[in-house]
Amino acid sequence: MGKMILQLKGIDKSFPGVHALREVDLNVYEGEVMALLGENGAGKSTLMKVLTGVLARDGGEILYQGKPVSYRNVRQAQDDGIAIIHQELNLIPKMRIYENIFLGRERKKKSGALDIRTMIETTRELLERVRVQLDPRERIENLSIAQQQMVEIAKALLLDAKVIVMDEPTDALPDEEVDSLFGVIRQLKAQGKGLIYITHRLKEVFEICDRATILRDGSFIGELPVRELNMENLVSMMVGRELTEQFPYVKTARGREMLVVKGLSNAHVHDIDLTLYAGEVLGVAGLVGSGRTELAKTLYGLYPWEKGEVTLNGKPYRAEKPSEAIAQGLFYMTEDRKRNGLVMLMDVAGNITLSSLSRIRKGMSIDAKAEREIVSDYIEKINIRTPSMRQRARNLSGGNQQKVVLSKALMTEPNVLILDEPTRGIDVGAKKEIYHLINEMKERGVAILMISSEMPEILGMSDRILVLYDGRVRGELDREEATQEKIMSLILSDIQRKEAVSV
Repeated sequence: MGKMILQLKGIDKSFPGVHALREVDLNVYEGEVMALLGENGAGKSTLMKVLTGVLARDGGEILYQGKPVSYRNVRQAQDDGIAIIHQELNLIPKMRIYENIFLGRERKKKSGALDIRTMIETTRELLERVRVQLDPRERIENLSIAQQQMVEIAKALLLDAKVIVMDEPTDALPDEEVDSLFGVIRQLKAQGKGLIYITHRLKEVFEICDRATILRDGSFIGELPVRELNMENLVSMMVGRELTEQFPYVKTARGREMLVVKGLSNAHVHDIDLTLYAGEVLGVAGLVGSGRTELAKTLYGLYPWEKGEVTLNGKPYRAEKPSEAIAQGLFYMTEDRKRNGLVMLMDVAGNITLSSLSRIRKGMSIDAKAEREIVSDYIEKINIRTPSMRQRARNLSGGNQQKVVLSKALMTEPNVLILDEPTRGIDVGAKKEIYHLINEMKERGVAILMISSEMPEILGMSDRILVLYDGRVRGELDREEATQEKIMSLILSDIQRKEAVSV
């Protein structure tokens, strides 16, 4: 065991109507990765805000390198050697790498002018330490998410951070880039850094973490070495119950053809054929860049199509903007709920009704009574955990934000619902609630097109699976015959075919 570098003892924090943290402990050791785990709303983000001075604690103490500390803002925490890499990366896209890394800490010459050469060379050295070959003068907007992640880590190294908090660092990364990130984490461990690793991907806990601290409903449940944990008892500690069935698939009778696509093509997808039936889930599998999201956005009117025919509920369908898609009975639930699915400063009620205002309009204004009744019904039916319908969306946990987006979708009463990464970034308990909602929609006859990067989810919840590669359909599998090996075989055979042609 390494030396304890950071200790949070008995941390308590309350908001009006919510006791967010109750006597929470967290220990971080040199050269180790501490997983901070819990369902959405368990208190993980609040605890990190207390640590870094964003929120003032109501009780408890923080010891850093053996001394009591109480930061008033993030800058103080950074100056002391505590850095946090947020799930939504805090980089400025139009600025260059070195400018982002030195933002607010610019190096200057004796004359007072910026010492750009020193900043560029220091940035180059930092990037080499995190094993990425990038030009420090490259703009952030030209980098992949994985590369941006490494820039954030390099920024933490500039601060000589002794404690680095990583909040859902692999959420948007493909598997090959996750391996690269893990390599950097192991390197940071070897340098004696203490890491706090927040994730909903529990398999990663067993791959990269040394210990785990579990929170539930704002309370400290325990701290254990990872070697003493398994998936079952870890989940049980997080949710307070056994999750005996991870994917609660329900078989329903297939209904009529609801969505028929023939030869759909544009700059992103090519000659797409598919049929989606009422009361079924058609899973869409493929590697990053395979055209899954582009297909969804084309159907939703976000991308124009050049050729092809589509019918929805037996009628010719074409949408040149989302409002036209919604009016014809198709709704797309985006993969990025925070940027595109919700208005984060708007309250829960406003978000749920945003795409269906005609249902609650009274003349030129909103029928407040109708709004309250409809929103209250969705909050209860979908189990949205919120102090009130007037709570801002940004203050909800990820799982509850996702339920608000689903409520907004259901309020449009769609015949076809496209779910793009429906459980990304939410905990195991909230995932299961989303799966039950999917089953309820199936039973009501909604036709669901589900895009997911999680292979077990695709296999566990789909009736049929469509495999895409390079914007084209490479095969279709029934639930009974589908396996991860067969899906990857369809993808890899096309890669091999493409490589053979290029040779």
